[in-house]
Amino acid sequence: MAQSTSSSSRGAFIVFEGLDRCGKSTQVSRLVDRLEREGRKARLQKFPDRTTAIGKMIDAYLQSKAEMDDHAIHLLFSANRWECAAAIKRDLEQGITVIADRYAFSGIAFSAAKGLPFDFCLQPDKSLPLPDLTLYLTLPQEEASGRSQFGEERYETVSMQQATRKQFALVAQEVIKIHGEDRWIEIDARGTIEELEDRIKGLIGNVTEGVNGDIGRLWV
Repeated sequence: MAQSTSSSSRGAFIVFEGLDRCGKSTQVSRLVDRLEREGRKARLQKFPDRTTAIGKMIDAYLQSKAEMDDHAIHLLFSANRWECAAAIKRDLEQGITVIADRYAFSGIAFSAAKGLPFDFCLQPDKSLPLPDLTLYLTLPQEEASGRSQFGEERYETVSMQQATRKQFALVAQEVIKIHGEDRWIEIDARGTIEELEDRIKGLIGNVTEGVNGDIGRLWV
């Protein structure tokens, strides 16, 4: 992946993925805060974005306050990402680094874990903005299950998490096959918050300083 600090470079699109309670959201926030302290333009993008009309429907589903067909909720998750796609592209072009807490890869892994066909799960996100780098945080299930708040939302069961872990491995293979192995980095999420933060900082290198080239399209 071409990286540059030149004025012609755009913002980087960095996605954090992983199973529930792996420390992902904490690390996303800490990275955004660090970049802002260093004087870099950066912003957080959460998925699902629960502030939109579609996002509120997803939120009700995840909190088990509403029921929905598996195909329908999968398409709503994708629609929620499409709602935010134009803003992501605009910010990247303006030199802002966008750090996303989950993205299309979670959508595929969780829906496929429920039994939906993998290809069906992939298709609605085709041509979304392509992340320049995806950091996949891994944590043993027994450790994740023991963390606070585990089990509060619909997908936070051990069986669902184990099934989703297998699907994430297939997603990683697909990313590497189509977009190259430098787009996906697996990170051991064990240890303290500070230790993990240092590990991430060492692995992402200078990608946060800017990226050359056009914004790619996912699965294209």
